Amino acid sequence: MAEHIRIGDVAPRVHYAADGAQTVFIYPFPIFRVADLEVRLDGQVLAGGYTVLGTGASEGGSVVFAVPPAAGLVLALRRRLVIARTSDFQPNGLLRANTLNDDLDHQVAALQEFRDDLGSTIRINPGEVPAGLTLPDRDGRANRVLGFDSLGHVTALAREEGTLRVPFRGAIPRTISDKLAEVLSARDFGATGDGITDDGPALQAAMNAAVAAGRVLEIGEGTFRTTMPLLLAGAAAGLTMRGSIIYAGPSGAAALTLGDGAAARNASKLYQGLRVIRETISDWLNEGDIGIVIRNLDASIVELRQVEGFTIGLRTEGVERGFEDSVLHLGRIVNNRIGLDVRTSTAAAWNNSIRYHGGHFANASAVHPTMDRYGVRFSCPPGAYPRHNAHLFVGPAFELQRQGSPGTVAAIPFLLEAGDERGIIARGVRMEQCSPFVARHAGGANDCIYEVCYVGTYAFTGVAVDYTAAATRAGGTVIPLHQAAAAQGTPRLVAAAENVRQRAFRQSIDTAGGVGFEQMAVLSGNPSSTPGTLTGLAFAGLTLLTLNADTVGVPTSRALAFVVDSRDCKEFFIAAEGSELRPVVMQFDANENVLDGSAPALFSNMNAVYAGSPSFFWEGNADLDSLVGGIAINKLQRVTLHPNARYAAIGIRGGSASAVLRALRLYCAPLYAPALLYGGSRKWGVREYTTADPGWTIPALAAGATATRDVTLPGVRQGDFVQASFAKASGFQNGGVVFHASVGGTAGADQVRVTAHNVSGGSITVDAGTVYLRATKPRI
Repeated sequence: MAEHIRIGDVAPRVHYAADGAQTVFIYPFPIFRVADLEVRLDGQVLAGGYTVLGTGASEGGSVVFAVPPAAGLVLALRRRLVIARTSDFQPNGLLRANTLNDDLDHQVAALQEFRDDLGSTIRINPGEVPAGLTLPDRDGRANRVLGFDSLGHVTALAREEGTLRVPFRGAIPRTISDKLAEVLSARDFGATGDGITDDGPALQAAMNAAVAAGRVLEIGEGTFRTTMPLLLAGAAAGLTMRGSIIYAGPSGAAALTLGDGAAARNASKLYQGLRVIRETISDWLNEGDIGIVIRNLDASIVELRQVEGFTIGLRTEGVERGFEDSVLHLGRIVNNRIGLDVRTSTAAAWNNSIRYHGGHFANASAVHPTMDRYGVRFSCPPGAYPRHNAHLFVGPAFELQRQGSPGTVAAIPFLLEAGDERGIIARGVRMEQCSPFVARHAGGANDCIYEVCYVGTYAFTGVAVDYTAAATRAGGTVIPLHQAAAAQGTPRLVAAAENVRQRAFRQSIDTAGGVGFEQMAVLSGNPSSTPGTLTGLAFAGLTLLTLNADTVGVPTSRALAFVVDSRDCKEFFIAAEGSELRPVVMQFDANENVLDGSAPALFSNMNAVYAGSPSFFWEGNADLDSLVGGIAINKLQRVTLHPNARYAAIGIRGGSASAVLRALRLYCAPLYAPALLYGGSRKWGVREYTTADPGWTIPALAAGATATRDVTLPGVRQGDFVQASFAKASGFQNGGVVFHASVGGTAGADQVRVTAHNVSGGSITVDAGTVYLRATKPRI
């Protein structure tokens, strides 16, 4: 006879955490039939997909799945008996043990399930005196809060009646109404979040309540559609969004405004989860069409998840007060003509000292493909405060869709058009499908750095700052982190005159009594013949330069410059030691014709002034050693050339009659190695001139006889040191003939007379050969 099932003291429920591989799961309690076992996966009852083994066994059995439950899901195996009696004992009939045992087993199993269920219910402590736990009648509990009175009995309370106390030391009792009002929810005011209902009035009512109570407003999960602009004034403590706002209201208005205008201060706020999407994409023509405006923020934190489809996505604005000292976490800023607009509205406002983390500024390729677009803009209306300063961007990404290669519309990450921005720093910038400019400057922006880590082209082609015709400063530095990134901190030295005085030599080819300098050109502020080319404007030597013991006096009408090939490199850095000196630039096109005032050069820390004809100088409006607020900020100047410049003379002129120069250096970014132009076909910057004359056949020379030949050597003048040598086509040179050279000849300039003198005691035949000449200008 088979052993009968035994119901042990085993809980009728077991849980497992699926790992995605296990298919067999044990249940340690007995069941009578397969239908007695309930199988739940993540709370849902399964109707199939498994096999139950071990029915009728006292020790339980197993469930075998055809497919392993997915990893991370919770599997629950529970015995659930049908509570019904199926046996019936007849009077005077046989009382069979198996039938009786089955009935008792079912009862015990059902009691185990009841105890298991009871453990999950709310109940009083068995040691307490019984309390009244019967619910009030329906009418007595409708629209009221279920609670307990002073004796612990169940009661229904109005929100204003009952009090609550959190279970911690020092807690005080509070009314239910007060406790429930801690957080304001938009749904408390009728907002549905179904994406269809116009939730605008409900959202605005909730915002007005948050302002009146000084509370944080919570907009929960869901899609809240509004046909009206929304305003959460600065008196509200903050805003938390877990859903999104769909704006279907009129154009030319901000969908969501946070903070007041005028002189109200909006400080110590937390705006998180902001997500505003325009129902239809703006036409990008009206700058009043804005997703989110945040005003007068101070010492606050903003988390922006998404703003999409507006002319301006997010605007931060100082209105009669500042927007300052805050942190913005940026998410998706998509399909806006201007992603982020950093702005001031009045002369009394400011927008300073903001940290931005992340931000994905992107546009779909089909969105307004003929219109310019920008990631971040710094702006202000006429008369408003323009000096936005100390803005730090960390890791922004830009996919602005330039529409073609290299691009038919402007798609530029940073646009600085307020006019006087300072210290705009962007680190780890990613550029994809952007214009070949990381920034465009349209004013006097200064001390700006853009570190670009990726541009979508292997060679980092064209990553630069675009200066418009309205730009007055070369205030942007681009650091492309490509390949030799460590070299970015080491500027390349293009030219150096460590001691300008020791480079001076007598150079009179342009004017009598002129002074020239090795590797340098001398420029004139008033050339007499109004030349228009590089050769005519870069002089080898001029007068009026004073040579002191260790310095060179440079008058206001003279300049010393290095001449560089600038076809690839457009940015240089000039450093000068001396006093009362001003930076000077002349620019030339590919044919070496001088560029006029329509092609401005820019400096970093001072304005550039065009002197006009005949000098064609672009010069700084201040001395390099002048102090601004007690600080020598002009000491190191960036020089940014016009894109049309292929050659440039970069140097200094005297800022006054007492100006002196000790040393001058020129640098550029390490990506470039521009040529320094002097000598050769250029007349300036060299002391030594050479030539060769291969056409001299020297006749037979008797003892003591001579023969002469006049050779043209451009640049040679009376007083130069000259030497001559002679080379025959073959054979050895006879040592009895010596060669002398003297300047003069028939023309008196550019001429050298060479004399072959037989100093031996006999006749010598030299034959044909080549005369080599060298002339050296004397140092002075």
